[in-house]
Amino acid sequence: MGVRPRVLRGWEPPETPYGRGHRGVDLAAAPGTPVRAVAAGRVSFAGQVAGRGVVSVELSGTGTPPLRTTYEPVLPSVEKGAEVVPGEVIGAVAATAPERSPHCAAPCLHWGLLRADVYLDPLALLPPWLLRDGPPRLLPVLGLPVPE
Repeated sequence: MGVRPRVLRGWEPPETPYGRGHRGVDLAAAPGTPVRAVAAGRVSFAGQVAGRGVVSVELSGTGTPPLRTTYEPVLPSVEKGAEVVPGEVIGAVAATAPERSPHCAAPCLHWGLLRADVYLDPLALLPPWLLRDGPPRLLPVLGLPVPE
């Protein structure tokens, strides 16, 4: 399904809703690298936000409100409303100017996870065995855990 990307920057939850932090993880990824859905769901957004391509996927069977993953900067290959399966390509990492992604020292994909407006650690979606033996990679995950 691909290579295991290196985590350039991990999740750093803010102390307050508007506080400083890092609301996701940055994965090393060169422009043009395929971006795959981590789990089954429905594309809730595919377009531009602040000049960057973003894809959001509401994950099936994850409660109410559902978990939602976000990926940026992405050149989307899916449209809002599309159903995706685990591992399906949803776009490609877009090239960004350094001023548009100042927190990445190298080309990266920012991967986020939310429930409603609460940010969660997206690495919680990955099985523990995948995290023990090195950096994570985005793979289809059956039996998706539901982080609180």
